[in-house]
Amino acid sequence: MTEQLNPITARDTCEIIADAITSEKTLEIMGAGSRRSIGRPMETDHILSTSALNGISLYEPDELVLRAGPGTTMTHLQSELAQNGQMLAFEPPDYGPLLGAPLNLGTLGGVVAGNLAGPRRIKVGAARDHFLGVEAVSGRGEIFRSGGRVVKNVTGYDLCKLMAGSWGTLGVMTDITVKVMPAPEKTRTLLVNCPNLSVALSVMTAALSSPHDVSAAAWLPQSIVSKSAVSYVASSGAALAALRLEGISRSVEERCRSLREDLASFGDLEELHSHNSLNFWREVRDVRAFIDFGDRDALWKISVAPAEAQALLNKLHAVADMDAFLDWGGGLIWAQVSGMDDGGSSIIRRTMGAEGGHATLIRGSIKQRALEPVFHPELPAVARLTERIKDAFDPKRILNPGRMFEGV
Repeated sequence: MTEQLNPITARDTCEIIADAITSEKTLEIMGAGSRRSIGRPMETDHILSTSALNGISLYEPDELVLRAGPGTTMTHLQSELAQNGQMLAFEPPDYGPLLGAPLNLGTLGGVVAGNLAGPRRIKVGAARDHFLGVEAVSGRGEIFRSGGRVVKNVTGYDLCKLMAGSWGTLGVMTDITVKVMPAPEKTRTLLVNCPNLSVALSVMTAALSSPHDVSAAAWLPQSIVSKSAVSYVASSGAALAALRLEGISRSVEERCRSLREDLASFGDLEELHSHNSLNFWREVRDVRAFIDFGDRDALWKISVAPAEAQALLNKLHAVADMDAFLDWGGGLIWAQVSGMDDGGSSIIRRTMGAEGGHATLIRGSIKQRALEPVFHPELPAVARLTERIKDAFDPKRILNPGRMFEGV
């Protein structure tokens, strides 16, 4: 049985990694485990859990900065922020139920390690854009620090950006500093009936190109709309483009009115007010439409230029049993492929090669994740750079070995 190690300080973490180097043992780096199944399957000697490295050590609402341990749950962190009317602007998703784990289990370290972000990414960026500082232990057993409490504190190499999205393969974060932002006073969502994806992309492009500060834009086909827990959405009986506006109440009301006028030529428009808007965008953020899945269903997160989204989806629908919806104004496709032994990997990779972009297998069987690339294959020059970075941080390949790419 794999032993789980639970350091409570950076020094403990350093000693565990040093012992692993000496004894030539590998470590699976894990927080609460809600996203443990993302990546290639690993066989490691021990589990290093960051769950005991938790708690908020610094929070200055006036300075919009917070520092906490990687094991701090997102539920606790967001509750503290809400008391001061603040939030993590990049809208971290909760993929727990999507991956067979409980809701509200995720941690700050997991969100940052995966560089995750929700629908607001098109406006404010991903986790790495709000990641100010880090203390971590490398695969050499050395503590290192980077960044600070404000963006301007970053000098030299910005290792925070490198750690975000490394999925625990470069180091074990023991302290994380992030930027926080004021939460919006009001949220409204415009829903536009769209007979097809072409119209939806035109709607989203028009909205995002407008001066009305749209913070999220998504398209859901009728098959996805019908699964919504927001009754008005589920009962609409049509494919919908959804556009979110948020901020100060009076501003939201005025911008919403103006946007309705701008989009009137596209047909019927309806509004979701704050409560329903928040629930709807949580569904989009957490990909709740695809929580129910079969043994041969694979879920893909596909990033593509919005202008290429329709051509890509048309090609995939022609050769695969697939259901999909769009976020990020058409720049993100969530696609569930059914009934294919490889989870649709060969078809998606081949099509992505023609259209550009990249695709990540978020949910698949152990066999699919072992035999098919989970993260998008890197170009040779990029792969060589990845190897060099891994050599610098973890030369013995003891941290999450092979989770992202074979040998890395």
